[in-house]
Amino acid sequence: MTPTHLPGRVAIPSLPTVLDAFNSAPAHEARALLFDCLRSPRWVERLASHRPYPDVDSLLAASDEAAYDLTPGDLAEALAAETLPVLPEGIYGAAHTALNAANAAYEAKFGHVFVICLDDLAPAEALDHVLHAIRSRLANDPDDERVLTAEELRRLAKGRLVRALRGAGNCATSANGAAPGNKQASPPH
Repeated sequence: MTPTHLPGRVAIPSLPTVLDAFNSAPAHEARALLFDCLRSPRWVERLASHRPYPDVDSLLAASDEAAYDLTPGDLAEALAAETLPVLPEGIYGAAHTALNAANAAYEAKFGHVFVICLDDLAPAEALDHVLHAIRSRLANDPDDERVLTAEELRRLAKGRLVRALRGAGNCATSANGAAPGNKQASPPH
């Protein structure tokens, strides 16, 4: 901690930030936090091994770069850990049924869960957005969908990292249970 000197006042020590705590945490603790953001050992190792980061923006840029470098195997491993958050109370049964059917069709076609980042989306809009997106993406060929999925995973990881460091964000995923995410809209991701 570096003291802050105010003219005519006593020196006040600067308080550590969450980023300071992340930068100075034991490696296993930093890796655990990162693994909660994206379950890719390669991504986690790359970010953990490049500490300390001078600021949050540098960490987020490194997160993006590491996500872009993931191999198809790395992406498959990360996708295998993604799950769908529980629907909010009050969502009527037909919407839940439609979402489950769309997820099943998606997984049957592409062999992995549907993921989508819902940053900056109002919770009331999330369900409609997810249903529209999953139905639309079902028309993609596997190569195009793989590119979109990798981008959504990158956005999810970045948003989760922001939430872990700042308490902000709103990302979501899909499949069977609660996923760590940013300011999760109760509807499925």
